[in-house]
Amino acid sequence: MELFLFVVFSLITLVSAAAVVWHPHPVKSALFLIVSFFAMGGLYLLLQAEFIALMQVLVYAGAVMVLFLFVIMLLNLKPRGEDRTAFRKRLRWAVPLIVVFVGAALTAVMSPMARLGPVAGQGVQWVESQGGNVRAVGRALFTNAFLPFEVTSIVLLVAVVGVIVLAKKERR
Repeated sequence: MELFLFVVFSLITLVSAAAVVWHPHPVKSALFLIVSFFAMGGLYLLLQAEFIALMQVLVYAGAVMVLFLFVIMLLNLKPRGEDRTAFRKRLRWAVPLIVVFVGAALTAVMSPMARLGPVAGQGVQWVESQGGNVRAVGRALFTNAFLPFEVTSIVLLVAVVGVIVLAKKERR
């Protein structure tokens, strides 16, 4: 079941990422990027990295993509005026390339080495002894990495205040 879900999430990620690059309309391209972010969150869940999956969906698919969509809509970007023949020419060489990459990925997943499963190292045992992934990340963040965490929050706060000050000066 995990292998099936991995292949499904991987294909969704690859197809939506390709659609981000090849779609001529910027808003639809950003929506495909949101689909790609959600599929990557599913991949993180399969890796038992619940915290990273949650942050992937909340931060990237939520906050960052809302910002991207606002910028695209404020700039009033129009779709590229490209005709269908140019798109078909790109698609002619892209489809065989995608088939080769998907075939290589499926071969790697179906190989006997992939069926051996993950090796339970010290890191996995440490996470399980701490009560789960989210608790282990929180404990590491607020004990070992407390100073860098706080410095990062102060830098982000200064950046937000700087943007507000620059925007107010521009209005006058």
